[in-house]
Amino acid sequence: IAVCGDPEARHGIVLTASYPAKRMGVKTGMPIWEAKQHCRDLIIVPASFGKYQKYSGYVREVFNDYTDQVESFGLDEAWLDITGSVGLFGSPVKIAKEISVRIKRELGITVSIGVSFNKITAKLGSDYKKPDATTVISRENFRELLWPLPVDRMIFVGDSSKAALEKLRVRTIGDLARPDRELLEKKLGKQGAALSLYANGLDKSPVRSVYEEREVKSIGNSITFKRNLTGIEDIRLGVRAIADQVASRLRRHRVKCATVQVVIKDPDFRVISRQRPLKRPTHLSRDLYECALAIILDSWKITAPIRMLSI
Repeated sequence: IAVCGDPEARHGIVLTASYPAKRMGVKTGMPIWEAKQHCRDLIIVPASFGKYQKYSGYVREVFNDYTDQVESFGLDEAWLDITGSVGLFGSPVKIAKEISVRIKRELGITVSIGVSFNKITAKLGSDYKKPDATTVISRENFRELLWPLPVDRMIFVGDSSKAALEKLRVRTIGDLARPDRELLEKKLGKQGAALSLYANGLDKSPVRSVYEEREVKSIGNSITFKRNLTGIEDIRLGVRAIADQVASRLRRHRVKCATVQVVIKDPDFRVISRQRPLKRPTHLSRDLYECALAIILDSWKITAPIRMLSI
């Protein structure tokens, strides 16, 4: 089984897949046609975002029974700091297993949990064994468990970072822990130095309280169009629609933006990204529209088709 986007709206990619499908080569982000080449009998089911949100909220309620330090990481993951909870509920492993049992009993779904000494190794622990597993990663065993893993299992290592690291012959998390940190910083910037620290089990970032107000760092919207945009009038309409959405969200969060970034994807899935600073911060749709359109006119052949546009 694979949960997929809507092919009619040109979101025909795999959002997630069952473990048997994954074993046959079906991966997140794969077009449906390609997924069916790996698994001819693949059953496609539509996503239900409202249901994801509802169950995510139910799971958070369980977490909040054990600590008020719960920091979401996407829709279906969270970090919990239970330092102050062990006196009430028992050992970290006992708390993890109790959370797992409750979610399975009350909601009918399974969770995988990493119990560890910081956020990065806890995240790696939650991914270490699935489904329905609890993995303990300690200061004593993290090298044994994590260092043999492929480097792209490390949090924040995407395709581009993986490619850059492979050029340095960094193929495992253990390799990432050993090189000169200055070399990694030179090749990957601040991210390179951070990844080296993470691979060595060094992360001091705190888990935020559920009551802490989150700082909005960026706001954006994108549209994959039902048909390709071709020509200036099509592009104007697409840019205006997205600029209106982004401006509305800026005002809702009571913030203004100083830089506009535009991402364009063509029908062959080639992507370009360009950005430009504004003369003055704004939350007005007209300003975003004019800046985004100027970026496109300067960096895109107007007659070339556009599949997806993001501001």
